[in-house]
Amino acid sequence: MPQSRSRHALNLTFSSAAALMLLTGCGGGMDGIDRRIDTLVLDQSAVLGADAAPADRRFRTGPVDDVDRKAQLEKTPETRNPDAKDLFYVQAEAARLEATSVEERLNAYYADYESALGSPTEEGYGLQGEEDQEPPPPPPIPDDAIVLDLSTVLAQSQRTGREFLDAQEDYILSAIALLRERHLWGPRFFNDTTLQVAGQGDDGAYDSAATLINELRLTQRLPSGGDVAARWIVNATEQLRSSATEDYRQSSQLVLEGDIPLLRGAGSVAREDLIQAERDLVYAARDFEDFRRSFAVEIASQYFSLLQTAASIRNQQLQLRNLRNNLERQQARRDAGEIAEFELTITRSSVLGANNRLQSAFENYVVSLDNFKIRLGLDPTLPVAIAPLTLQLSDPVATPVEAAQLALLYRLDLQTTRDRVLDARRAVANSRNNLLPDLDAFAEVGLPTDPDEREGGLAFDPDSMRYLAGMRFSLPLDRETERLGLRASQIALERSVRNFERARDQVVVDARSRLRSIEVARFQYILAEQQVEINERRLLEQEIREDEITPQEFVDTNAELLDARNARDAALTDLRVAILRYLRDTGQLRIGRNGEIMPLPGMDITTEP
Repeated sequence: MPQSRSRHALNLTFSSAAALMLLTGCGGGMDGIDRRIDTLVLDQSAVLGADAAPADRRFRTGPVDDVDRKAQLEKTPETRNPDAKDLFYVQAEAARLEATSVEERLNAYYADYESALGSPTEEGYGLQGEEDQEPPPPPPIPDDAIVLDLSTVLAQSQRTGREFLDAQEDYILSAIALLRERHLWGPRFFNDTTLQVAGQGDDGAYDSAATLINELRLTQRLPSGGDVAARWIVNATEQLRSSATEDYRQSSQLVLEGDIPLLRGAGSVAREDLIQAERDLVYAARDFEDFRRSFAVEIASQYFSLLQTAASIRNQQLQLRNLRNNLERQQARRDAGEIAEFELTITRSSVLGANNRLQSAFENYVVSLDNFKIRLGLDPTLPVAIAPLTLQLSDPVATPVEAAQLALLYRLDLQTTRDRVLDARRAVANSRNNLLPDLDAFAEVGLPTDPDEREGGLAFDPDSMRYLAGMRFSLPLDRETERLGLRASQIALERSVRNFERARDQVVVDARSRLRSIEVARFQYILAEQQVEINERRLLEQEIREDEITPQEFVDTNAELLDARNARDAALTDLRVAILRYLRDTGQLRIGRNGEIMPLPGMDITTEP
């Protein structure tokens, strides 16, 4: 091929590719995609009225495939499972198994968690004005420890909580799915370049030709179904045998074509994927906001539970101190001959039991605290301190009917279940459309360069224009699969309706139940406080009349006082959780951008000193 002709063909090819790159705006990269995702989720969350959207998430953009590439391609990954003979077990000596030694090690284990207990709340743990009734204060909080109060916990959970990040990504993936579907409905550019060599033999001699074809095309879906396309085709051919005459030919052609359905596949059914993707993003926004509320309630509940466990440790420490003081008094009475030895053993046994329960409470607290740090996405070895709760929510006043009406009106998950019924109805309509016959209109117009010219270049010849138009009709002789699909969609609709009815009824039951649970928790808290007061007075009276009280009576009183204090703390936790769950299950809970619980108009917020 002469150099000028080759260069001319290549210029046409590369010019079409360059036009494609300019039209598609190359160079946007992943940053542009992230910006479009951010815009989409922010807009959708704003429409929903949510205060937060995952618009600040950034993901890896570097080549992650090269990391541990060899391990990725390994067909049999290494498994470490040595035989028993290759393992080594260190057996404890008898001295380490004695009670004193074990207790010392336990105290050493839990020493780092003493400061995490925080300080007693305003409810107190002992008799007011009685210094010896107060448990020992916790050690000072380390300088590198994170103090976790309710607001800090909620904010941390929305920054590093793994469940929260998963929910964010589900929302983002729905936005990506919509952007992908929207892109399919926009103008799409393609460029194909084909180089081929063909030959044909004649008595052992071959006529060979090299052909370079470049096709630049633009496609566009139509809202009512079908699509149109525009193509620019450049064809350059070179005869490879030197004896060939007119060995080089080049031509180009502009083609406009369209195919539009008139019956089956026409109308809104053509946009089904786009419609569903748009609606799915709305559902994802609701799901994400609903998750934020539920997750905040769960995190707050765990925080309240930690406070309750810490309070139970304080209660147990106080009981143990009382029992040890009583043991000293009873030993003195035994030495004076006022009580028998077996009565002293009752007190000794109670001290041992209280110490055992204290160690168990510490272990429960340590495990709960470490699991809580994991759920917040923190390092389990990170030192933290649980601060006492300073924010109190007032009890709501509502009737069961009002609570149910609020839930039916505001619950986001119920709204999604309701809208999925509409999706199912639309699916039935689309299935009916599939039963129609196919009737399509098609047309094509081509504008080539002059076919008589060996090098057409870009000089298109209107006199050589060609066109094609027609209709294509297909009788629905076999629609069995489509009829089965229609029946399946009708069944799915019935199921969707039942799911909505069940969800609606459950929402009513949940709202009414949450309202009652607040009253039950408040009532239990009032009774528990009265029980604590009664048993504290009973214990004080027994301490005044200790010469008349048997060791068993004193042990029983301490046990009942401990149970009353723990019941009070549990009832307080239940009350706090019940209020949050009521707000959540009636659709009234609002979570701020940093995870904070937003007070509603008319809701009293009290702050403890």
